[in-house]
Amino acid sequence: MPVRARLFAALLLSAAVSAALAAPRPEAEAAARTLQPRAVEWRRDLHAHPELGNQETRTAAKVAEHLRALGLEPRTGIGPTGVVAVLKGARPGPRIALRADMDALPVTEQTGLPFASTATATYRGQPVGVMHACGHDMHVAILMGVAEALAGMRDELAGEVVFVFQPAEEGPPEPGETFGARRMLDEGAFAGGEPDAILGLHVWAGLHTGQIGFRSGPSLASADEWSLTVTGRQTHGSRPWDGVDPITVGAQILLATQSMIARQVNIVNAPVVLTAGQFQSGVRFNIIPDDARLVGTLRTYDPAVREDVIARFERIATDYAHAAGASAELQVVNNAPATINDPELARRVLPSLQAAVGAEHVVEMPLQTIAEDFSQFANAVPGAYFFVGTTPQGRDPATMPINHSPHYAPDEAALEIGMRAMLQAALDLLDGEPRRE
Repeated sequence: MPVRARLFAALLLSAAVSAALAAPRPEAEAAARTLQPRAVEWRRDLHAHPELGNQETRTAAKVAEHLRALGLEPRTGIGPTGVVAVLKGARPGPRIALRADMDALPVTEQTGLPFASTATATYRGQPVGVMHACGHDMHVAILMGVAEALAGMRDELAGEVVFVFQPAEEGPPEPGETFGARRMLDEGAFAGGEPDAILGLHVWAGLHTGQIGFRSGPSLASADEWSLTVTGRQTHGSRPWDGVDPITVGAQILLATQSMIARQVNIVNAPVVLTAGQFQSGVRFNIIPDDARLVGTLRTYDPAVREDVIARFERIATDYAHAAGASAELQVVNNAPATINDPELARRVLPSLQAAVGAEHVVEMPLQTIAEDFSQFANAVPGAYFFVGTTPQGRDPATMPINHSPHYAPDEAALEIGMRAMLQAALDLLDGEPRRE
């Protein structure tokens, strides 16, 4: 094991001892407060000019320009619009990565904000509005601020920081393309050397501004996109016995999968969600068609459970189809593995988050059935992912527009919270342990 890796492993093991003694870093708080007005400007500019996955050319150019102004040498065109830059401290130490996703969604904005998006694009052949409805504009602005703060501290830093600005977290606009994190890894995002750890964050309407959500271990579900094609035999609707009805078979298979989840999978230990979002078949009311196609999503938290559920799904589809004289083909594409916060790294990061905003403002997040391709990075190296609240104090998060809503308008005060938390965690990791009270 390299010396740097041994050092980092030893520091992780000591994290539990130092957790209760973590202290806020005044330099992180001061930098976040100073950078807040600029972060708001960056965020509003990005919000007014959103771009779909793999099309973030303007966003990437803005990021690269900012990093060059900090004296860094960003690599661009990774996966295909991602940006990576490395900040080297004055002293030896760990190598950590910080990641922000850059893409927007095919959503028509309805916030009424003065900087609301009026952008349009084509998504899978359909004209759509484009909006930063998930808050990735906030993520980019936060990491730009963190990069500026850390660059100003380079003479005091130990180790290296890899800034990763990623495209297409929400998925590419054309089917068959690879999601951004996987593609960045395949195209050399960590070509300069794998980091010892990677951190990511997400703004979240389900928490108040000032709160941070975090958990160790499984955090977000994996996201599989499945497609089931049932092939029967066409006939007139008045004479179903002359053919094989793929619609009926498809419906039986779908219902059987729900029974499988309820009766064959231990969802107490490992929750599972299997949902169909499309059922397409036929063109006329009185003709039984040749085939039917179902499309949906599978969400799991345990890779072994995922494989078991897919195998059971395939067996159910094959057996039901065979019994009816039809055939069935199941295809499953994994867009993102489960996001699992490395337990050792989580024990290391938790006290930093508590020091940044106060222990009483850090809450344990429940499992979320949403997915994030940050998991691709976290499968390559130890990862930790946390949530930053965006619902203003005095408002009920349960009644606020959620992420992906055309009305989602996060509280911009969360930018300062995100910068402060990310800076505190990054500095603590680079220094080896949290400052003590």
